[in-house]
Amino acid sequence: MGRLRSNFHLYFLSPLLLIFLLITSVFTVSQPLSTDSRWIVDESGKRIKLACVNWPAHLEVVVAEGLSMKPLDAISAEILDMGFNCVRLTWPLFLFTNDTLASVTVKQSFKNLGLVESSAGFQANNPSLINLTLINAYQAVVASLARNDVMVILDNHISKPGWCCSNFDDNGFFGDKYFNPDTWIKGLTKVATTFNGTKNVVGMGLRNELRGPKQNINDWYRYMQKGAEVVHAANPNVLVILSGLKFDNDLSFLNSKPVNLSYSNKTVFELHWYSFTDGTAWQSGNPNRVCGQVVDETMKRATFLLEQGYPLFVSEFGVDMRGISVNDHRFLNCFVGWAAEFDVDWALWALTGSYYLREGVIGLDETYGVYNWNWCGARNTSILQKLSVLQSPFRGPGYSEARQHKILFHPMTGLCVRRILSLPKPLVLGSCSDASAWSYTPQKTLTIKGTYFCLQADQLGQPAKLGIICGSDSSKWEAISDSKMHLSTKLEDGTSVCLDIDSEKSIVTNSCKCLDNKNNTCDPGSQWFKIIDSTRRTNLGLRSEKCSQE
Repeated sequence: MGRLRSNFHLYFLSPLLLIFLLITSVFTVSQPLSTDSRWIVDESGKRIKLACVNWPAHLEVVVAEGLSMKPLDAISAEILDMGFNCVRLTWPLFLFTNDTLASVTVKQSFKNLGLVESSAGFQANNPSLINLTLINAYQAVVASLARNDVMVILDNHISKPGWCCSNFDDNGFFGDKYFNPDTWIKGLTKVATTFNGTKNVVGMGLRNELRGPKQNINDWYRYMQKGAEVVHAANPNVLVILSGLKFDNDLSFLNSKPVNLSYSNKTVFELHWYSFTDGTAWQSGNPNRVCGQVVDETMKRATFLLEQGYPLFVSEFGVDMRGISVNDHRFLNCFVGWAAEFDVDWALWALTGSYYLREGVIGLDETYGVYNWNWCGARNTSILQKLSVLQSPFRGPGYSEARQHKILFHPMTGLCVRRILSLPKPLVLGSCSDASAWSYTPQKTLTIKGTYFCLQADQLGQPAKLGIICGSDSSKWEAISDSKMHLSTKLEDGTSVCLDIDSEKSIVTNSCKCLDNKNNTCDPGSQWFKIIDSTRRTNLGLRSEKCSQE
């Protein structure tokens, strides 16, 4: 069926007919998904990159947030319009294991919590949904996303509905008060069975952020492998996504003991990564040093899984969208560089502009939210623009339309270096779809593919240039500093300089910033560049670059 953008069309449908139409909605992406080594691929074997946003539905109301502010289909459509192809839709375990909870209507859930204003807003924006049971309302959200061609990862976020997470919330690990392993297996089985045949449901996250004093590796293997098996048995189409320990920050134990599962080509591991994962280190420390240390630690805790042939899904990361946190600003520049280099799948926290009820506060503002408080417009378009480059694959199965090459990526802006026909400033930042294709030689020269032109430094504070005599020191570029994101060379007089950008986003060379690891007040972001592997065709193309020489 077509997209039902108007509530008028849904309003006069009976609840039973509505649910039938919702569940049978058409979804156009080639399904099911599977894994090919470290990549997620579709039925044809082409890479599908998960570029998701988290949509919470696990709090006390047990309804996807925001539906008191805006019609469901409008939100689903805007998710796609913002460039996300996927939603990580959270669910509390008890929604699928407690029949009494599941049978409560949306209207009654608001009433039980005294949320009069939210109930009225929900009635106005989604009148066809307010008398549905909570479990049917959850299905309605999945179906709306399907109508808008948005994939869904069903994430078991918590057991008892409420905000997550704490070491002492009794929801953290197997055997906790609200985390009975048998009940969990029952819930996973029911969810997998319920959505078997729902084509846009492409994966299931077994459990969010395992944590707390009871966590241990032996029980992780015992129960997570069992959970994976029951999900696959009930719904062999979905990807099975396994989280680690310590709030999903640690998968290091898999380096010595891989999972032992009866099925193949369906297992994905997930990682969570925020600036506060490392306390206030980003603000109090030297950004180069902190970035280098954290990336190295992440390699030990999770990134190694890519080399072992598993996809790594960063199912939560995010920043304060108000743009006021130094900690988040520095973290995000480092994270975007890492995410682009390894071309990982990801899910941003969170879609939410505000919550019906969170931690006792009605209408709590989500400062990490993509939407603003009233779900009307984006909270920070510049951050979304920066992240948009990560929404498309740089490489992977099926993305071989161009020979492998390098691109010069600038994490702070989310842009890439491109060549233009301008003698004063031949190199500028632009969309990565227009990026120039480079080769990086063992002699450490950066040469534009299909040409003899190499990147050169001219003078301090002046635009970088392209030349054809590439044997001098000023043509040799090394990634220096602990972050490995400063591209440095030497001028003829021996002065070391780094690539940088000016106010017009032209590529220049300046003195290298923040190399003193004791300096925590500087910001090296403008000088951070990543040399990234890509097989993505650019709009400029290699042929047009050759022609531009003539």
